[in-house]
Formats: sequence, C-alpha cells, structure tokens
Amino acid sequence: VRIGEFAWSRIEPDPEHFNWDWLQRALDTLGGAGLKVVLGTPTATPPKWLIDRHPDILPVDRDGRPRRFGSRRHYDFSSPTYRQESVRIVTALAERFGSHDAVAGWQTDNEYGCHDTVLSYSPAATRAFRVFLKQRYDTPEALNEAWGNRFWSLEYRLWDEIDLPNLTVTEASPAHWLDFRRFASEQVDLFNRAQMAIIRRFSPGRFVTHNFMGQFLEFDHFKVGQPLDLASWDSYPLGFTDRSSLDEATKRRFAETGHPDIAAFSHDLYRAVGKGRFWVMEQQPGPVNWAAWNPAPAPGMVRLWTWEALAHGAEVVSYFRWRQAPFAQEQMHSGLNRPDGGLDTGGEEAARVAEELAGLDLPEPVQAPVALVFDYEAAWISQIQPQGRDFDYYELVTGWYMTLRRRGLDIDIVPAGAPLDGYRAVVVPSLPLMRDKDLAAFRRFEGPILFGPRTGSKTETFGIPEALPPGPLAEILPIRVTRVESLRPGSERGVAWGNRRFAVPRWAETIDTELEPLARFDAGGPALVGAANRLYLAGWPEAPLREAVAELLIERAGLTAIPLPEGLRLRRRGGLTFAFNYGPETVELPAPKSAVFRLGGPRLEPYEVALWTTP
Repeated sequence: VRIGEFAWSRIEPDPEHFNWDWLQRALDTLGGAGLKVVLGTPTATPPKWLIDRHPDILPVDRDGRPRRFGSRRHYDFSSPTYRQESVRIVTALAERFGSHDAVAGWQTDNEYGCHDTVLSYSPAATRAFRVFLKQRYDTPEALNEAWGNRFWSLEYRLWDEIDLPNLTVTEASPAHWLDFRRFASEQVDLFNRAQMAIIRRFSPGRFVTHNFMGQFLEFDHFKVGQPLDLASWDSYPLGFTDRSSLDEATKRRFAETGHPDIAAFSHDLYRAVGKGRFWVMEQQPGPVNWAAWNPAPAPGMVRLWTWEALAHGAEVVSYFRWRQAPFAQEQMHSGLNRPDGGLDTGGEEAARVAEELAGLDLPEPVQAPVALVFDYEAAWISQIQPQGRDFDYYELVTGWYMTLRRRGLDIDIVPAGAPLDGYRAVVVPSLPLMRDKDLAAFRRFEGPILFGPRTGSKTETFGIPEALPPGPLAEILPIRVTRVESLRPGSERGVAWGNRRFAVPRWAETIDTELEPLARFDAGGPALVGAANRLYLAGWPEAPLREAVAELLIERAGLTAIPLPEGLRLRRRGGLTFAFNYGPETVELPAPKSAVFRLGGPRLEPYEVALWTTP
C-alpha cells in the first residue's frame, strides 16, 4: 500500500505543528493486517501556509510568470528555501516512521517532471545556473569560446551577466539551451539525492524508489535512477496512447486497449533505469480524468496490462487508486473500488490476476537479444534544434521499438555507453553527441549495429564536429555527412534498395564515402551504407524502410523473426513465453506443438493473455 505522497497539509497543518495520529493509525492498521507500506515523501504538494511564507518556492514559467498555488508540483527545484523545507519535512517523517515494521520502502516525491515542472525560469534558477556554469567552464572566456558567443556579440564578461535562455527576441544559443537542460536535470538529481540521504539515515534496510512517468524527457531518468534501489513508473496505457504521436486511425483502433508497444516500451525503459529492478507504482484500473478522451478499458485489459508488466520483469504491480475519490481534481479517475466502496471492474480483474499468480513461480528476467540505445541528451538536442518541425526523437526511438516487437523480438533499452556484451544486435536510432565511452562500447561490439540519422552530429558544446558528422563514429564507420535537409509533410526522398522502393520523409542526409551503399537515394547518394557489421541510415525511416532494415539486422544477427499480427505481442521471462492480444480478433499463437500452456491456449481471444513453457 502506498500512502502519504500528497499529505503535507495533513502531516503539518500549521508551521511546526505535526499531526501524526492519523498516519500512525494507518500504518498500525495496515501492518496489523499483514500489509507492507511504501511511504511517500509529501514534497510534491507544499501547503499554502508555506507558499505564503516563502513565495520564492513557486516555479516560474517560460514567459516569466509564477505558477501559483492551487494544484500540485508547485515548487522550484532550485529554490534554496524549498530544499531546506524538503529536508525538514522528510527528516521529520523518516525520524517518526522510518523504523515502523509496516514500512517496507519509500517513494521520493511524486512524478518528477509531471505538468512541465522541471524547467523553471526563476531568480533562484538563474543564480544556481550561474554556479553550474562556473563549475563547468571556470571562466566566462572559456564559456564564450565553448558557446560560440562571438556570434551576434553574445560574449559575457562576468557570470552575473548570464541569464536563462528564455524571453530572448529570437532563438538563444543552442549551447546555452543545452547547458540549461543539463543544469535542470542535475537539479532534480540533487533534490532526489537529498531526500534519499535522509531516508538512508533514519530508515535503514528499506528500499527507496521514485515513480517516474513514461514519455517525460525533461530530465535524465537514468541519472536520477542511479542511486535508487529500484525504479518504478506510472502506467496509463489509454492516456499515453491518446497523447502520443500515433496517427488518428491507430489511436481509434487502440483507444480502449492502449497501443501494444506504449506501456511495453516504458516497462523496458524503467527496468534499465532501475538497473534490472522495477515496479509499476500506478497501474490504470479504469477510465482516467486527464486525457482528451477517457474511455473505459476493454474488458480484460487491466488483467492484460498487469500480466504484461510482470512479463517484462516487474516485481510489483500496484494500482492507482484503491477507491475512487468522490471529490477534487481526480474525482473522475477510477479506482479498484467505486466511490461507494463497491468493487469496480478493475478490482475484479486485479483479483483474478492474484488468483492466477498463486502457485506460479516467475523466473528472473534474462537479457534480451536486441539492445535499443535511448539517450535523454539526444532528446534535448532534437528539441532545441529540431531543424524540421516534425523531427521527434521519442517517436524515432519508439518507431524502432515497435518494428522490432512486431517481429516477435524481446528488447532491452540501454543508455548510451552501456556495455553491449551478450547482445546479438544493437539499434542506435540517433545519438547526436557521441562521447568516448559510447564509441568504445560500439567499437567492442562485434554483432550488427545500426546508427540512425544525426548520430555524431554535435560536439559536447553543441557545435558541428570539425571533421563533419558523424564525428568520432567515422573512426569505425568511414563516412562523412556533408549536408542535411528537413522535408515538409508530403515531401520525401525516394530510395532504391535492390528491386525494392522506399520513401524517406522528414529528414535526409548527403553522405560522402568510398563504401558501396546497400541502398541509394534517387539522386544517387547512399541512403544505407555499411562497413562490416556497422550500418548507417541517412534519413528518417518510415515503417516500410524500418522493416526492411530490421530484417537485415535480424538476418545478420542470426536471430529468428516471428512476424506478428498488429495487435499480438510476445515477451519471454526466463523459460516462460507470454502472449498478449490487444486486438479485437482471435489469433493463432506461434507456440510450438510441444508447448505446455500455464494460462490460456493456442487460440488467443481478444484482450486475453496466454503463457506457456516449452520442454
């Protein structure tokens, strides 16, 4: 049971006046019933009296306006006052309940980054950013050189002359923006580590996690996750599908199920963020309240989502919430129980999974055959300088994930620079900034590896590499990118690959190389080129081209593809194979004749789950 993450005004209704009775009673009651508690620190919701005392706690938006009290996450990570208050309330909470027998672990804060709350443009953020820059560059002269500030006479003499990159007449320096994004991410990490240090001191032996949000790119989740004992994330497949970049026809098809790869991607991401360990802290149990449209999940989907999380390695699936609140902002957000206390559909399905799990031993997750490199700085770079309005890094990465999953493959998501030992194939959708450790990992990997557009296109300080892109990658893949272009919707570059034809929309690159291309643009330049097992794709890959390249990787890696219907997905966990039918049609499963089904059978009905072992 997770409690307490929004309860500051109930814990401390007046300054320095604590009311512990209700929380003590809750912990004693839950512990007495044999339940364990994840205790949340309440710092996502500073109370009104604290804001009135210290209005400098409030964040400031990009237009320079304070974001006022009246909802949640109304604080600035850079506020020294709020950091002190956060330490104070977490210390009080951990001292009081850190050794309670019912407390199994802690959740720091709630959903860092939700509601666009990482980037704040406050005076406190400005001061802290200057300190960050001084530590990074030592002198204003070094910063001027790194940022290229001779351009447009942007040179600074003193640290106090440097402002945040918002509210400029036109675009600020991209290097300025990138360092601001790095700074903002570091502020989240420092804020989180301060809370963790207190919990470690007063609640030894308990795990610490944070409930991340998928599709949120404002800070580096790998870095914030590094000191955590495990990662957790909040899974809302219907809302995330509604807010995704998928086309409208696909959104309609999966409106009541969620797209088959949206939750799966985040399961695999947060397994990596948690260094192999993750929970789902909030699983959608029914209609929610925050998307543009909020349909009810199709019958069976809460059960399917739960099993899918377990298949991807989740240790725990927890639901938000236990009972639907009859008041306030989230009163239309379903729970396992209705507002009157009666069991809702999601509660019935969760109970069914609990029964099905009884007696089933889930093996430890094993390494997938394919690694997909995901990098938060790559996302920031493409946001700061998209060069084309529809160049979306997250869409590019998830497009590759979807293509590989449609071929029945399991995928590990890994950060740039991670060891690649044991993988059969690697996909790097785009990695604009390639550091020495990244290149070293790629150099050591002997299997097929694909690099996508814009890889190696930027330096640490957001410049173009002296020898042109792909920068250091040219040491192992001898090509030069001599020109790039972004293409309007409806425009595209034709590609010939043998007797097959493809189209490249959005982005295309001109490649100079002596290597023989595998595929060419109609204008004659290489579209896909390779040296040994290292491949470079010089454009935005729409689905047909992604599929063809994926087939090449699979063949070179010696893997077996299992083409799947649109709504069917597979996942292995140890010796168990799971199948999930997101579609409205019954499907025949690609299970061997020797398969022993532990759940379901060889014909999978809509919105159903099957599980088998192979002797």
